[in-house]
Amino acid sequence: MPHVEISCYSGRSDEQKRLCAERVADVIAETLGCRTSSVSVAIRDVAEEDWKEQVWDRCITPAEQYLYKKPGYTCED
Repeated sequence: MPHVEISCYSGRSDEQKRLCAERVADVIAETLGCRTSSVSVAIRDVAEEDWKEQVWDRCITPAEQYLYKKPGYTCED
């Protein structure tokens, strides 16, 4: 039962988010060998000015050992 959480800057339409979630679910199901009905995808808007606090500091940095795809940027002060 894979679950994916996507955080991104605000500004995408519901249709863009729906399409992204469907495509992510398809890739996960194909890659991990499960049904798309077993995959859930959440997409959360984060304001650009809140990114470091809400995403970098809370999600990315603490989970660094689990990141199979690391960001190509930093949020150093």
